[in-house]
Parts: sequence; structure tokens; C-alpha cells
Amino acid sequence: MTEYEKMARGLIYDPLDDEIMREQGKYQDRLWEFNQLKPSDYEKKQAYMREVFAACGEGSYIELPFHANWGGAHLHLGAHVYANSNLTLVDDGHIYVGDRVMFGPNVTVATANHPLEAELRLKGLQINKDVYIGENAWISAGVIIVPGVRIGKNAVIGAGSVVTKDIPDDVLAVGNPCRVIRKLNKK
Repeated sequence: MTEYEKMARGLIYDPLDDEIMREQGKYQDRLWEFNQLKPSDYEKKQAYMREVFAACGEGSYIELPFHANWGGAHLHLGAHVYANSNLTLVDDGHIYVGDRVMFGPNVTVATANHPLEAELRLKGLQINKDVYIGENAWISAGVIIVPGVRIGKNAVIGAGSVVTKDIPDDVLAVGNPCRVIRKLNKK
């Protein structure tokens, strides 16, 4: 099994493998071009998102600059998603974002993780865990979401939070580590 196949299957792998680096480099070059677009280049931005992202729903928009290890190639973006500037995706694994999700500025969503065992880290190995964000969630400014986390639909994650565990539907959660503060009313 190649390192690329290991990566795709969620197994521990070498991210510096030649095949992986060549493939990732293509996306990085395209991402650089994307980040050079003017605010008025709406159609060009939409074309990039449709061509590069794993999925991109209608009416979704990302303010530039946008940062992603794989240029968003492993991003499954729902419809009518809005991301403010400096969205950073460590998208070595897959990131699933439901419809109508909002991202504040300077949000980081990471799927890549490194082994706790020092000898494996010395080899530069990595493992990816997918992230899921439910529909109509609001991820406020400066939030960090770590690998393997699921955020429920309608959840609100407060500014500056570090999300290390799953967050259920319909709650306000804040802090470092992020924790549920209260259930959200349907008013």
C-alpha cells in the first residue's frame, strides 16, 4: 500500500512521501492563484471552489485570504456557507461542512494529527481524522477545531474557543477546552 493510499484510508502515513508532495504541490499552486483574486472576481472565486473542493454547495463564499494544506481538495462545503478571512484548513483529511454554516475570521479546522510516540514523530509520520460541522452552526472568530471533532447542527462556538471534543446540536459552547454552556432556545 502506498503512502497516499494510507493517507486516504485514515492510516498512519508519511506526509513527505514524493507522490503526496507532488499532488499537494499542485493544489498549493492553485491556492496561491486563488488568493491573488480581487474582491470583485466573484465568478473566478466560485469557479475555483467548484473545481477544487471535494464538494461546494450553491451560494457559498470565502473571504480571502484562505489557507488550506490541500487547497480545499478535501473540503465538502454545503450550500450558503460563509467564511470570513483567514480561514485555515489543515485538510489532509476530510472536512464536512453543512449548509448555512458561518465561520468568523481566523478560524482553524485541523484534521492532521501527529503520533504521541516520540519515535514515530521523529519519522515525521501523521494520521488524519475527519471533522464534521453540522448545518447552521456558527463558528465564531479565532476558534480552533482539532482532528476528529463533530459539531452539531445549530451549535454556536464562542470566539477563541478550542474545540477538543464533540459538541451536540443546538447548544452554545465556549472556552479552552470548549464546553457546553447552555442549550439554545428555539425562539
